[in-house]
Amino acid sequence: MQNDSGEKLVIKIKRLHPDSKIPQYAKPGDAGMDLTAVSKTTDQYGNICYATGLAFEIPEGYFMMLVPRSSNASKDLILTNHCGIVDSGYRGEIFFKYGIYRESGIEKDVMRLDPIDKTYSQSYKVGDRIGQLIIMPYPQVSFEEVDELSESERGDGGYGSTGN
Repeated sequence: MQNDSGEKLVIKIKRLHPDSKIPQYAKPGDAGMDLTAVSKTTDQYGNICYATGLAFEIPEGYFMMLVPRSSNASKDLILTNHCGIVDSGYRGEIFFKYGIYRESGIEKDVMRLDPIDKTYSQSYKVGDRIGQLIIMPYPQVSFEEVDELSESERGDGGYGSTGN
């Protein structure tokens, strides 16, 4: 990603665990970089928590978005917040709460319980790539309260109103 002057944006990163992996783009043109699990625990709600062992210093005016990898489709997991937002002021470790996954319960009766980490075989293991990060700029906005909004083709049609 380049900033307004055309230079690459430099993000400071701190390793919090000796096995943590610094994210990198896999291919030219990729938007996201993979994050890897350095530990796997459960929280008091039964969610599976994956730690990355990394903390970031994101510049003001930018945020980090944490999203599932496409491999998540082959797992029996649902990311509890679906998409994580890390603001520029946060300096703690990145988890998949984005660190937290929760088993969906789909077909648990036919899946084998992993004897080592006591989770079902369709979850990620320590050392697996568990999600992606994307760094994006954001505008500062203010809201103007009005009595009427301009007309549009869609109008106030909600979910499913586009006919697709």
